[in-house]
Amino acid sequence: MTKADIVSKISDKTGIEKADVLATVEAFMSEVKDSLESGDNVYLRGFGSFIIKTRAEKTGRNISKNTTIKIPAHNIPAFKPAKTFTEGVKAKVAVK
Repeated sequence: MTKADIVSKISDKTGIEKADVLATVEAFMSEVKDSLESGDNVYLRGFGSFIIKTRAEKTGRNISKNTTIKIPAHNIPAFKPAKTFTEGVKAKVAVK
């Protein structure tokens, strides 16, 4: 599903113009991104949390040069679904 699909479905369900829904979806994504970039997590009850995960420093390999490299510690954005969300997917989506 793409952003356009989401906008179309929300517009169909609510009767709101697609342009207005698109602006709302864009604003939501922008707020989540801005919050994570400023170091704040975003919690949406019943849906999940957009969180910042810290990756520890580790040693990696450059296979082409056969050398060891040091990968510094860094933060990455992540999504942790709510328990009810996870259970719903488990119950309704068949294992492939």
